[in-house]
Amino acid sequence: QVHLVESGGGSVQTGGSLRLSCTTSGRPFSGHTVGWFRHTPGKEREFVAAIYWTGTTSDYADSVKGRFTISRDNAKNTVYLQMNSLKPEDTAVYYCAARLGAVGAVVRYPGNYNSWGLGTQVTVSS
Repeated sequence: QVHLVESGGGSVQTGGSLRLSCTTSGRPFSGHTVGWFRHTPGKEREFVAAIYWTGTTSDYADSVKGRFTISRDNAKNTVYLQMNSLKPEDTAVYYCAARLGAVGAVVRYPGNYNSWGLGTQVTVSS
């Protein structure tokens, strides 16, 4: 497991942008697929995006495709989620998660990750 810390959340108006960061200390990120998930009260944790451990493949939920971009800098042990054209329905607590070497459909399911951060709140007002 790796210790994950999210940052970059905040409050913006509709159409605004935020960049979330997910960093790890100690054990490096390399070799880990990293996913972003979000949660709102009364709903299940929802897949947002993931970037494979290779750094060459990413996957997005349909609801964020074209607006969000996931990227990673293994030298800085950081994964980013650039969120543009934000909508009120993007309001949630955003979590990053990591799993060693995951690829394929498994990256969309939170139960397949064994390391989680504590989350960062994103609020989008209309």
